Amino acid sequence: MPQPLEDLLADCRRGRPAAQRELYERLAYRLLGVCLRYCPSRAEAEDALQVTFVKIFTRLDQYRGQGPFEAWARRIAVTTSLTAYHQHRQRAPQVEYDEATEMAHPDGTPLDQLSAEEVVTLINTLPPGYRTVLNLYAIEGYSHQEIGEMLGISEGTSKSQLSRARRLLEERLLANNNFSLS
Repeated sequence: MPQPLEDLLADCRRGRPAAQRELYERLAYRLLGVCLRYCPSRAEAEDALQVTFVKIFTRLDQYRGQGPFEAWARRIAVTTSLTAYHQHRQRAPQVEYDEATEMAHPDGTPLDQLSAEEVVTLINTLPPGYRTVLNLYAIEGYSHQEIGEMLGISEGTSKSQLSRARRLLEERLLANNNFSLS
């Protein structure tokens, strides 16, 4: 039977490897999903996951129990992955994006016909900047102001990139009337 979280965290704070392994096994799958949303490749996401756990284990004393532990760990995964994203952007050529206007989305878009896996695959086809803003806003629930601060962009740029991401998704769906990812 798994140890209660409070006891597990206490054992992790004491540096017990078995407890650290158990915590890793409890959270690794979900946190890898977070890392995959922001890192440009699976290898970089796996690296970010490892760095995330190093930070979790070295900063456990900073977790005060004010909110769910998984949310605290998830925030570390997001910021670690964003660091990897920034490092990748510095190495990769930058793409200039046009300013986008807010697009209205009628009910019943082709997106409604896709499975969750197909939606994730489609989102992964977006340019990294658009994908990152979309994930931070729609999945993680950050405001445009917070996204701007995290990514070093203006609030307006965050809104613009979200709008453009939505528009690109819609265009790609409409271009492939019977959108198929197989």
